[in-house]
Amino acid sequence: MVEAMSIPVTKTGKSKLQEVDFDHLGFGKYFSDHMLEADYVDGQWTNVNIRPYESLGFLPALSVLHYSQTIFEGQKAHKDENGNIHIFRPHENWKRMNRSAERLAMPSVPEEIFIDGMKQLVELDKDFIPAGYDESLYIRPFLFATEETLGVKESSSYKFLIITGPAGSYFSAPARIYVEEKYTRAAPGGTGFAKTGGNYAASLLSSAEAKKQGYDQVLWMDALEHKYVQEVGAMNIMFIIGDTLVTPDLTDGTILSGITRLSLLERFRDQGFKVEERKVSIDELIDAYKAGNLKEVFGCGTAATISHVKELKYKDFVMEFNVDSMTISAEMKKYLLDYKENKHGDPYGWLEKV
Repeated sequence: MVEAMSIPVTKTGKSKLQEVDFDHLGFGKYFSDHMLEADYVDGQWTNVNIRPYESLGFLPALSVLHYSQTIFEGQKAHKDENGNIHIFRPHENWKRMNRSAERLAMPSVPEEIFIDGMKQLVELDKDFIPAGYDESLYIRPFLFATEETLGVKESSSYKFLIITGPAGSYFSAPARIYVEEKYTRAAPGGTGFAKTGGNYAASLLSSAEAKKQGYDQVLWMDALEHKYVQEVGAMNIMFIIGDTLVTPDLTDGTILSGITRLSLLERFRDQGFKVEERKVSIDELIDAYKAGNLKEVFGCGTAATISHVKELKYKDFVMEFNVDSMTISAEMKKYLLDYKENKHGDPYGWLEKV
């Protein structure tokens, strides 16, 4: 355990700041000068430090390479008009990371390392925070197994890192989605609620096949019946049906509890919307579409905030949507983006000042 402001720092000898094209950031393309590192050895956290972003040395028997004991988080930092830096809801990410760690038999990351270390790292590399709208310093904490063994068991040692980088908008256009019926993302009792690399690796083939057919992503269905909606790509999914916001519930443990999802649900309820977290079948969506009641469809997540769906295909039935008429979710997206830049005075207490 470490106290705030006590993490040793080794600064880089040469900054990469001049290499960043802030006019064409993309997502996950650039990385800041430093990273936070901590090791878990013999039941204790040690070697907590901030040092230059650089390659890591490891041997071929590193257990994460064989058995995928790895988890991660994603969050963002922004500057407000006065130059103050805020991270959006980092304690929720810390709690979710430790839920993921428990599921994968990994040690929990102490709050002092995750939160205080993150804040010090962001402060150190604050010049990498872009100033454009819907741009941010993307923050990627991750934890992986480091024991050198081929035995199938939980590792005895782990490494925790936080890296950051300037990022632009993840999705530049509304998405075309098709309903996945062959592959499944998660099943009850599995790791669907955990933010682990294996969940994403298993989704890549389906995503590639979707792109070959001219679609941007897939809408995942439940593993048992392929009847109930789960997630869209790597995001939570939401629907406005009539005057109600509807989204799949989390009770089966197959869906990631998104921080953006949580924030949107709080905001929708606060604005007086009727909100339902429950099972949502594809048949219900088709019926609502045919009746003219399926008003808005959008994915939500840290990277994109809100990404609108302009087309949804199930078997031979295609649902097309006028994204320009999706004013409710568009207003919600603007609210969240403005909120992250501290334009609303933080009424929900979502901002952590650096």
